[in-house]
Amino acid sequence: MACLCAKNYKTIYAAYLGYANEEQKIPVDGKTRFRIFSMTKLITCTAALMLFERGKFALSDPLSMYFPEYKNPLIYVKDKEGYHTEKSEKEITIKDCFTMTCGLPYDINEEDVSALMRKREEVLIKEHGKNYDIVSEVRAMAQIPLMFTPGSHYYYGYGHDILAALIQLLSGERTSDFIQKEIFDPVGMTDTAYRYRSEEDRKHMCTPYETDEQGRRHPIPGARDAWHEMDANYDMGGAGLFSTAPDYLKFTQVLANGGKTEEGQQLIGRHTIDLMRTNQLQGAALQDFQNSGKHESYGYGLGVRTRIPGIGDLSAPVGEFGWGGFLGSYNSIDPSSGFSCVYMHQLMPDLNDYWHPRLNAAIYGMLADD
Repeated sequence: MACLCAKNYKTIYAAYLGYANEEQKIPVDGKTRFRIFSMTKLITCTAALMLFERGKFALSDPLSMYFPEYKNPLIYVKDKEGYHTEKSEKEITIKDCFTMTCGLPYDINEEDVSALMRKREEVLIKEHGKNYDIVSEVRAMAQIPLMFTPGSHYYYGYGHDILAALIQLLSGERTSDFIQKEIFDPVGMTDTAYRYRSEEDRKHMCTPYETDEQGRRHPIPGARDAWHEMDANYDMGGAGLFSTAPDYLKFTQVLANGGKTEEGQQLIGRHTIDLMRTNQLQGAALQDFQNSGKHESYGYGLGVRTRIPGIGDLSAPVGEFGWGGFLGSYNSIDPSSGFSCVYMHQLMPDLNDYWHPRLNAAIYGMLADD
């Protein structure tokens, strides 16, 4: 594992423990590339909010303003014959895509709607092959009925992939190119990317391991590593990046320090970061979120969990925010103190519900005021 903490751009704790490849005795270090999966979401949402600041969209805009295919969405209703569809009372808004309330799950879930998405994806791959991209996919997924009326429930799924397509549509650049130019280059994130830039990236990838019932670890193929090949063309918004702990720490420090890089370049506004970490869910949607994983202490903002007052079992301060990732990555950001922490491992099961609360308790228990 790798764990780094920083405050006001200064690294105050760094630990690299164990092996990136246990069989070859390759130690984890600052060059180890981890598949960060859903920690990609925080970067995608930041990039989208940079376009929001430039007036490219409003959160209340219907998605159909940009993707007309989403006009007049239908709701999936299960019945004795299988299912039928009913017209939705509301359209999907851009905000629904940020807050996971758009009604589209991931295609890997067990929901009936997920199965319909998988079938549509299979057709797209046959039609487009290596030219398969996120905009083509998002347009095609408009044919899939929604699980519920947009905004009425939280369900972890496809919303941030829609945002990735929106970034590409509004910027006129590939999503990966926009993020490279607007975030990775100014922040100095030289080891973070969707795709391998050289064999150096491949060489430094951490081997993922699966733990069996006897506690023994076995190396497994990297989940969806085809995304990282040089000829891939798919810029997913909800996952897809690899990074190092030092690289991702730099990014979290920008969000912890008012949206500025260490050199003083303003990437995103302080008030936009405050909007990102403001709880956006109410009623059933908030209950849905708090019942998913270890989120009792949190609401959900624009793509991030956010610590809310009056409830919970964690020591993190109100307004602390961040997200984790499949295989065990995690970040925590506290703008009130300019502090952030990044943790990464690559295990199946990922043990997120076990390790992340304990890590949170440890770092905020030991964090000094000065």
